[in-house]
Amino acid sequence: MAKITKEDALRYHAEGKPGKIEVVPTKPYSTQADLSLAYSPGVAEPCLEIQKNPLDAYKYTAKGNLVAVISNGTAVLGLGNIGAMAGKPVMEGKGLLFKIFAGIDVFDIEVDEKDPQKFIETVKAIAPTFGGINLEDIKAPECFEIETRLKSELDIPVMHDDQHGTAIISGAGLINALEVAGKKIEDVKIVVNGAGAASISCTKLYLMLGARKENIIMCDSKGVISTQRTDLNEQKKEFATDRPVKTLEEAVVGADVFLGLSVADVLTKEMVRSMNENPIVFALANPNPEISYADAMESREDIIFATGRSDYPNQINNVLGFPYIFRGALDTSARAINEEMKLAAVKAIAQLAKEPVPDVVNAAYKLKRTTFGRDYILPKALDPRLLTRVSCAVAKAAMESGVARREITDWDKYANHLREMMGYDNKLLRSFTDMAKANPKRVVFAEANHINMLKAAAEAKAEGICQPILLGNWDYLHKLAGEENISLDGIDIINMRSDGETERRHRYAAILAKKREREGVTYSEACEIMFNRNAFGMMMVETGDADAFVTGVYSRYSEVTKLAEEIIGIRPTYKHFGAMHIISGKKGTFFMADTLINRHPSTEVLIDIARLTHDAVKFFAHEPVMAMLSYSNFGADKQGSPLKVHDAIDYLHTNYPEIIIDGEMQVSFALNKRLRDETYPFNKLKDKDVNTLVFPNLSSANSAYKLMLEMGNVESIGPIQMGLNKPIHFTDVESTTRDILNLTTVAVVDAIVQEQIDKGNK
Repeated sequence: MAKITKEDALRYHAEGKPGKIEVVPTKPYSTQADLSLAYSPGVAEPCLEIQKNPLDAYKYTAKGNLVAVISNGTAVLGLGNIGAMAGKPVMEGKGLLFKIFAGIDVFDIEVDEKDPQKFIETVKAIAPTFGGINLEDIKAPECFEIETRLKSELDIPVMHDDQHGTAIISGAGLINALEVAGKKIEDVKIVVNGAGAASISCTKLYLMLGARKENIIMCDSKGVISTQRTDLNEQKKEFATDRPVKTLEEAVVGADVFLGLSVADVLTKEMVRSMNENPIVFALANPNPEISYADAMESREDIIFATGRSDYPNQINNVLGFPYIFRGALDTSARAINEEMKLAAVKAIAQLAKEPVPDVVNAAYKLKRTTFGRDYILPKALDPRLLTRVSCAVAKAAMESGVARREITDWDKYANHLREMMGYDNKLLRSFTDMAKANPKRVVFAEANHINMLKAAAEAKAEGICQPILLGNWDYLHKLAGEENISLDGIDIINMRSDGETERRHRYAAILAKKREREGVTYSEACEIMFNRNAFGMMMVETGDADAFVTGVYSRYSEVTKLAEEIIGIRPTYKHFGAMHIISGKKGTFFMADTLINRHPSTEVLIDIARLTHDAVKFFAHEPVMAMLSYSNFGADKQGSPLKVHDAIDYLHTNYPEIIIDGEMQVSFALNKRLRDETYPFNKLKDKDVNTLVFPNLSSANSAYKLMLEMGNVESIGPIQMGLNKPIHFTDVESTTRDILNLTTVAVVDAIVQEQIDKGNK
């Protein structure tokens, strides 16, 4: 990870609008009627309803999605007692994390009060505003009293994340580290260095997970916390040991687990070497751990090591927990965050680390692959699955433990709601996945020796989306699958260049030669073409030996699309074919064409693209509202590409009046209907939201969809071919496993529809 300088950090916080968060209206406010509803007199109605039933505050206000991040600045990160105002950047940062990971709104509140009783009264007084309270950066031992009192006296969830967040994440990490080490929690000897709020909370949670108090030694800055000491507060007394050890160095001898929540460089390589075999070391001092990563790795080969830092493996990061714990609590209108909910979060986080890691996560961290083991005992912070796994687990625990005031009955629906809320979900793709699973087809993967395509094929098989057929060498593909821990059970592999496929190559060659005999293709030439994996795979679809075909991670699309046109052919009534991308995100679903095939389309080609796109969008169960784009509007520029678009629109309006399309227009006018309708009231898209964009050339279309992918939290499906006679689909060299899997799903649905068309024609 790049080194962060003081100048970088200050510039980040100061540039543009100072700070990191803002308040954004969620209701219309542009008219007098809107304002009358938002404030006086309309606002009186929800006020009166809440007066009659206080729980209606969750229905009519933001309370149910609003958390207070509250601190008095007495223990801010590793900076200590810097005061409430100085801690504000941290509290704003916490608010940012709540929002970006779980969609939770936050007011950060800095209370300039160190007296616990007065602080408690202040928080209680403002509590009606919020659905939950996250206490932050309050020093021990006052934090224990503050949290205990507020939890008992308020009817909304209260959690001191410095205590419980660290406990929950480290607890999940401990469960998995013990599994890797082959040890049981009830047997291991644990040494805890540090006796602050986080250390106490972690240790209590480990006991709940099965650790034995007699196997735990806790140390503070004065050494081992023993029964012989007279300077202990109540929290430390609970973990005082009667063992005859006084120093950390003595305590770690033979230990299985070291948990550090103290200061840098207190654990030496020699101490680590004195620990039991397969030692688990969680060095969580911030920003520098109790032992450096380099020293820990040098100390012994069998170590399982974690820190609080993102630049080393196994980060104990509270963001894996608190956004989703509060999400589950808020969505059940829970009265508290109790022990059952915390344990549910621990188990959900631990379990997720054992599952295959999505490509989107590997790509975010620039990892080739990530699998459960010594260097991966916890999910990565950017794993989008945390939202549904942890939130659902916490919500279920809230209901089962009796603190929920609102029940969730359909958990699939709730998980889908969470994904939609954060823009993770693609309802269109989900519906296609369900359709594919109900009627899986045979899909040829032409370039199965590319790891992403191999993974996609295996996942498609495992999910029941299709029956993959891999083109390639059996031995090589199994070797590659073994290296990557991919199961090829039940997957057909065809080496089309082997002697065993001679008869099929000749049969395909005869069909191709007959098809193209008037284009100068001889049988001998066709036989040679059949050694090309793309040609062979397409012929499998053409002859009915397979139902759909996916290629493109190695091949140049210009060569593959030419082959497809020659082997498969273009649909009747068209002279050209194209490709479309579907982009889905928080702002909706958009269809964009042509993103792959036609570099500089003529008017005739644009007409075909528009017609194909119209039919394709209807195929995807959307009503197409189409804008044909340019850099000019409605005839303002009468030459070059705007003229081609203008003429295409004229032709479509005359010959295909059922297609809702207009142009040429700039993208701002296409997507802003108010701007479009006020400036050009004659347009044929009046009052309609455009969902389909037809671009004037390949460069603009390709750039636009890739820009959208880079700029926002959106998902792409494509390129989806439009206009060929059979389900032949092309991906590209940048495609991830997820991209190929999505395209495979589309190919299967395409094959299902093709099958229905073929039956209707018989």
